[in-house]
Amino acid sequence: MADLELTKHHGLGNDFLVAFHPDVDDLPALARRVCDRRRGLGADGLLVGETEDGYVARMVLYNSDGSRAEMSGNGIRCFAQALARRRGDTAPQKILTDAGDRLVTLCPTNDPDVIDAAVDMGEVTPLGPPADWHLVGSDPMRPVRHLGVGNPHAVVLVDNVAVVDLLTLGEMVPHINLEIVEEGPEPTAIRMRVHERGAGITEACGTGACAAAWAASSWGLVGGDVSEITVHMDGGDAKVRLHDPVKGHCTLVGPAVFVGSITIHI
Repeated sequence: MADLELTKHHGLGNDFLVAFHPDVDDLPALARRVCDRRRGLGADGLLVGETEDGYVARMVLYNSDGSRAEMSGNGIRCFAQALARRRGDTAPQKILTDAGDRLVTLCPTNDPDVIDAAVDMGEVTPLGPPADWHLVGSDPMRPVRHLGVGNPHAVVLVDNVAVVDLLTLGEMVPHINLEIVEEGPEPTAIRMRVHERGAGITEACGTGACAAAWAASSWGLVGGDVSEITVHMDGGDAKVRLHDPVKGHCTLVGPAVFVGSITIHI
């Protein structure tokens, strides 16, 4: 039996456990165990940090169901906060993920447990409809965008996100991250709810916010000259900068909050 130290963080209510160099053979099983909200510590995912040449670290993400995901915008901010606490500095971090490298810039706040972070989320790319998309039964006249932000997303424009049965729709296409979006209320903002692949309905999704903002801009929900969109989610607000730091990319800006640490026996 060995001890494993975990820290818990959240980005707008999207919560993660972080472990560095865990001496565990079955990481998916570990993720299912520790992320279980009734029999474990509870989280949307487990972030595993390992040493990688040329990077401050490599981040591997396991969803709460044990599946491996390429990228998480909220997750990488939480991971960066855990790294900063471990390293004792808030220098910019180049982190390797399954979706490629990501640069995270950190900004301390007045609260030592809260840090703001901006992440170059990479290129936003168009995708074809995912398998079984027809099961969702979306009105052909309703705007839909299928986009890649290091992981796959389907973004659907609706009249009112609060009344949509998102759980039922998300379970029809569990292999995709499904976002529903409505415009406003501000002219440079949208409202979004999300059903995440491998985790179900979550309070926020960073890659989803980027996909939703990109889609909203293409639909004209915000002005054509708007370069930064506020994405209102159940867990709070994120900012998405379009075509930043270069054309075709987007930058995600939001907080990461340190919740606590715990040592478990494995």
